[in-house]
Amino acid sequence: MSAALPADLPLHGLFVLELASVLAGPQVGQFFAELGAEVLKVEAPAGDVTRTWKTGAEAADTNVSAYFSCANWGKQSVVLNLTTPAGQAAVHQLATRADVVLTSYKPGDAEKLRVDYATLRQLNPRLLYGHITGYGPLVSRAGYDAVLQAETGFMHLNAAGPGHDAQKMPVALIDLLTAHQLKEGLLTALYRREKTGQGALVQVSLLESALASLANQAATWLITGQDPQPLGSGHPSIVPYGTVYTAQDGVRLLLAVGADRQFQELCTVLERPEWAADARFATNPARVAYRPELEQRLRERIAALSGLQLLQELEKRAVPAGAVRTVGEALKQESAQRMLLPPTSGFPHPGLRTVAFQSPAWPMAVELSQPPPLVRPEEQKVS
Repeated sequence: MSAALPADLPLHGLFVLELASVLAGPQVGQFFAELGAEVLKVEAPAGDVTRTWKTGAEAADTNVSAYFSCANWGKQSVVLNLTTPAGQAAVHQLATRADVVLTSYKPGDAEKLRVDYATLRQLNPRLLYGHITGYGPLVSRAGYDAVLQAETGFMHLNAAGPGHDAQKMPVALIDLLTAHQLKEGLLTALYRREKTGQGALVQVSLLESALASLANQAATWLITGQDPQPLGSGHPSIVPYGTVYTAQDGVRLLLAVGADRQFQELCTVLERPEWAADARFATNPARVAYRPELEQRLRERIAALSGLQLLQELEKRAVPAGAVRTVGEALKQESAQRMLLPPTSGFPHPGLRTVAFQSPAWPMAVELSQPPPLVRPEEQKVS
């Protein structure tokens, strides 16, 4: 079904059956594919809905949208109508040899289609079944990333400041966090299966994945009872950290000064050593207390300097800082090239890897990935 993969890839030999659609589940499927697993994506006759999610810059007649391509490299695809006995029988046949099944059905829908864990486990007791829901296995409500960003505090915290409109993150952040949770759960289940021989049901919800990722913001409310308020890109307990400044040459830059020593070095570079000696700014707790005064001074001083030269000098002194780049500027950096999947004859555009870790123990899988699969409109037989 797909090109042979080197046996020294860490997940070589695994067969993953992907019944999930949109982003979270397919991201997990691409993760397995990049590490050597054979991944078969099952699509309804209309195809994964993200094939139709196109920007104005994309060709109207393509069925591999940029959105679809971000989560579907390295896979083969087959079109099956799971509302028919023939489609269900084909999936059951595939499940008998699958190591992992990925699903993203609302609670109850998998049972209607006869592709739920209880059904497939009878065919394959060693099966690992990953199921993504919006709000958990007992809540039939569908989950949507933007809605979960609103309901779990992310949009509130992402506003430009108190009194400003809540802002959604520009990527489907909750979907991506959920994908990471499911990867961790499935890898844990895979390790357990190696020891016990037993399959497992692994369930993850967008809601719980989002709540688990609130981290220090959640801890602030749990410990102090104070509800965290939006600070734009600023940090609630570190200053200066996250605020964007514009330099004289138009360069936008961000500081991430988490230590007093770093602040002292920053003041030296800015030729304002007296700020480091000022009791209002000498320590991080003091800088948090006097945030507005310090931020105003930094804005005015940085606006009078060359941003490029400032960033170079800060790097020399190990003061955390960076230029604010566009997506295109970020992907053009030399340091980003390892993360790109090369164009192919069937898909003349680069892709982006989901696997960001590496090890000398296995080869890079970049050249092994197949482009995002085309969808074929007819129902197919699977042998």
